[in-house]
Amino acid sequence: MHNLTIDGAGTYEVEEGTRLVRALEECGVAVGHRCGGQAHCTTCRVEFEEGEPQVMTEAEYDKLTDIGQFGEMRLACQIVVDRDMNVSPLMTVEDQGWDDAGPDPAVTVEPAAEWFPIEELEDT
Repeated sequence: MHNLTIDGAGTYEVEEGTRLVRALEECGVAVGHRCGGQAHCTTCRVEFEEGEPQVMTEAEYDKLTDIGQFGEMRLACQIVVDRDMNVSPLMTVEDQGWDDAGPDPAVTVEPAAEWFPIEELEDT
């Protein structure tokens, strides 16, 4: 188990291996996932205060570089809780005025994850 501290919501215990987007919802934070957790929409964006993983999926890297946000935020749908984390969700149902967060994300990271160390991605 790991501690997930969510800005404005509190600290919760989260099971190792849980997708961050699902963990946020399980903790009562309606973070966006308008594409169903496929790294297409970026509505699950978060900022890390502490505990940012030093790996990134190819899908997350591609999307963040496409929109010019690599190094500025992360996508919760592409992150697995594997340590204590402190995050700030940037788009929620409440602050965006949506009816719902989007289709339920799968239990495992989609699309099939290819993980890369961030330091290697920064050099590209």
